[in-house]
Amino acid sequence: MDTKALVPAKIVLVDDDVTSLALGKSILAPKYDIVTIPSGEKLFVFLEKAQPDLILLDVEMPGMNGYGVLKKLKASPKHAGIPVIFLTSRADPASELEGLKLGAIDYISKPFSPPLLLKRIELHLLVLTQTKRLWEFNNNLQHLVKEKTKAVLAMQNSVVKTVANLVEYRDEVTGGHIERVHAYLEILLDAMTAPPDWDRDFFLQSSQLHDVGKIFIRDNILLKPGKLTGEEFSVMKKHTVFGVQIIEEIEKGVPKSSFLTHAKIMAGTHHERWDGTGYPYGLAGETIPLEGRLMAIADVYDALVSVRPYKAPLPHEQAVQIIAEGTGTRFDPGLVGLFCLVSDKFKHVAQKN
Repeated sequence: MDTKALVPAKIVLVDDDVTSLALGKSILAPKYDIVTIPSGEKLFVFLEKAQPDLILLDVEMPGMNGYGVLKKLKASPKHAGIPVIFLTSRADPASELEGLKLGAIDYISKPFSPPLLLKRIELHLLVLTQTKRLWEFNNNLQHLVKEKTKAVLAMQNSVVKTVANLVEYRDEVTGGHIERVHAYLEILLDAMTAPPDWDRDFFLQSSQLHDVGKIFIRDNILLKPGKLTGEEFSVMKKHTVFGVQIIEEIEKGVPKSSFLTHAKIMAGTHHERWDGTGYPYGLAGETIPLEGRLMAIADVYDALVSVRPYKAPLPHEQAVQIIAEGTGTRFDPGLVGLFCLVSDKFKHVAQKN
């Protein structure tokens, strides 16, 4: 029996507000070993005696604020590896991006939503656990037989899927989107008379990370039940650049991988348009990588036929018409023709999920 699996994760909640400490403890205590600390200074006293699995850190505190605490944590070899989630009541993106750039792995808006708080923590801890296991496998890879190598790949897929699910939980209206897009891309590849010379499994697996940058988008924009303002849409568009940055950070610590290359291309280019009016780079025509052109069709189709807070799902036939009308403006004409030939298979996936 793995006794470690029976020990609850130790979480430290740092906040100068006694109400927030009491509420956070009541939410987390049934599932985790929760320690509440009223200031950044006292956190470092605690860290001399114990090493938590996760720190929930309030941004606005007297004395040493959340940014100062995070800088000090990251400057310490002993504490730099402790994951930190910011707790904030601020609504401006600049403040939140500052914390993410300093090394926070996520932020949670105050006041707490108990289900959201628990789910975010659960998913982050799962990502961390699986990532540690993956690295343990990789460090001993030379001693593993072929069957163990398959286990490593399965673990990698598990990590990727967990990260993707974390993004989907934040953008809760798009539940199932990642799996459906994976299926749509597979249909398009099958229909190609001359498919690209890619590792098919790596390409399809990497598609799960195309929206990973949404983890950096604030809840009040990502979950807004209505049309975004111009300013809000400008923030939303940054998820493409954030996605590229996240994958580039991963690339720094691992050997060059076609899996990560495909993932980065799709994250950065799935909102480019054939006529050059897309974002974030304004690419046009075949200067848009094929991965991005394929993802654009799969992503838009799924958005059209799915429920969103600001619209009802469109019928399959209308979605096909809209994509066909985007030939040569929004989408690659050749890929639109391919899509129209296999659109009934798209419909089957959409109805099944």
